[in-house]
Amino acid sequence: MRPNPIKRLLKEGKPAVGTWLTLGSVLAARFLARAGWDWLTVDTEHNAIGIETAANSFAAIADAGGVALARVPSNRHDHIKRVLDTGAHGVVVPMVNTRQEALEAVSACLYPPAGTRSVGGAAHALNFAASPPDYYAKANDEILVVLQCEHIQAVRDFDAVYSVPGIDAVFVGPNDLAASMRSPDGKPPSSEVFRQALADILAGCRRNKVAAGIHTFSPDDARMRIEEGWQFIAVSSELKMMVDGSKHATDALGLGKTRGDLAKY
Repeated sequence: MRPNPIKRLLKEGKPAVGTWLTLGSVLAARFLARAGWDWLTVDTEHNAIGIETAANSFAAIADAGGVALARVPSNRHDHIKRVLDTGAHGVVVPMVNTRQEALEAVSACLYPPAGTRSVGGAAHALNFAASPPDYYAKANDEILVVLQCEHIQAVRDFDAVYSVPGIDAVFVGPNDLAASMRSPDGKPPSSEVFRQALADILAGCRRNKVAAGIHTFSPDDARMRIEEGWQFIAVSSELKMMVDGSKHATDALGLGKTRGDLAKY
């Protein structure tokens, strides 16, 4: 059974840095799996990525020796089971706001008696370089469980929500967290207030001995977060990297304005 190196990095207090796959391109996954990232997350929450494309992406990443994660569309047992059964090495579960939701997410990732994941499939074993019996016996020790903290109420209830055993990392979605902190008239939180919310999450992770994770948008931002103590770090996405690279080239060549405001992607 191939071990999951990300679980070990996080347990040792070291950073693990990856990026988001949003385009549904298996070929892009093949290339990025060889680009040096610690992990790659196939984002099926906000993108038009079906289960077959996701499964092929997991396989492409695993065959290159990489770690394939999946952000599921929502915190549902069937969503979690399906990406794990088709070969993901772990899951990122969005919008986990209560202890019950955290319990359900962790349970869906684990085989009995620790959880409620049902037994079946074969692709998962391939991606862990294991036989199915070996996978069933050892998967609970290798599946990476990442729960997202994306609402200010979850920050306030942090210890109750994220002290559930079995969580490897708590990952901040900065955009959704900030949206949940808007005033009644829609005004976003101040930078100071938002920074305090992030500090509260980081402190909560330390108290509960789980890795703190956050999405960043540049290598400099990622380095800053690592220095602060964040460990599970996402940097941008393959879409953003493509758009930024293209814009850099067209700007350098003086080819004029892009069609639409690509800077926002």
